[in-house]
Amino acid sequence: MTNKTLLGALAGGVSLFLLGWLIYGILLMDYTTANFNQCASNPPEQMIWWAMILACLSSGLLLALIFSWSNTSGAAAGAKIGAIAGALIALNVDLNMYSMSSMFSGLTPLLVDVLAYTVMMAIAGAIVGLVMRK
Repeated sequence: MTNKTLLGALAGGVSLFLLGWLIYGILLMDYTTANFNQCASNPPEQMIWWAMILACLSSGLLLALIFSWSNTSGAAAGAKIGAIAGALIALNVDLNMYSMSSMFSGLTPLLVDVLAYTVMMAIAGAIVGLVMRK
């Protein structure tokens, strides 16, 4: 693994952490509270931060590895691949959760979550693509 890939992974992980805070922690907080089952959620003061940070870094590494293996760089290509990867990951996780739990109050909240994660991964993909271009 090259330094460029590691820097891309770090940039992706940091951007996903910050985007998650912005999108889920601020913009969609009221929506998710009203439409996602809160029984399984930790309150903010009990959040397990190291796990969240590792989750963001692993997604950043996934994007960086895809870009490295496919020889992809640049913001536009990164955003495109990030959006596709994000949509597929979110559909996989959310449809599995929908089929086996009461996490979502219906299909609309599931689709909102897929859209939110797709946007996050598109932006992170653009950032990773820019970092790996240099």
